[in-house]
Amino acid sequence: MRTITPEPLTADAFAPFGDVIEASDRAEVMPINYGWTTRFNALADVAVGDGHAILSIFRSKPLTPPVLKIFERHPLGSQAFMPLNGRPFLLAVAPPGEFDPAAVRVFRAAPTQGVNYARGTWHHFLLALEAESDFLVVDREGPGDNLDEVELAEADWIAVAP
Repeated sequence: MRTITPEPLTADAFAPFGDVIEASDRAEVMPINYGWTTRFNALADVAVGDGHAILSIFRSKPLTPPVLKIFERHPLGSQAFMPLNGRPFLLAVAPPGEFDPAAVRVFRAAPTQGVNYARGTWHHFLLALEAESDFLVVDREGPGDNLDEVELAEADWIAVAP
């Protein structure tokens, strides 16, 4: 089993896998509501194909010990996660295409960052840190099978360093 140390989540580092969702200077910033609100516009491209977008809340428990054994992807649409409890979380991703355990990268998201996984990006299920955490999720609902999973052979399991 190999061990991966999480890297900080940045828009540039995560670009091959999707979008980072955060109120930052990279966004189009617009004052609205007569100046009482700032809109950080179009932070992610939500892909739904022939389906429609839905909003859900996922409640995730920390994975202990943090060993990655299963990855999934959504070939028909993107999937966005935004933390609601002010806690950091981990993201484990691999590029679209045939799954390659050697290509897995792990990111540590700040409590103010979310992500939008691009269509077909391999990712581990939610990796909450510190305590059970809620996430606002935007994803696709509609016709077709939008979930592929791969279970790693024990020799390919990945431990996540603290």
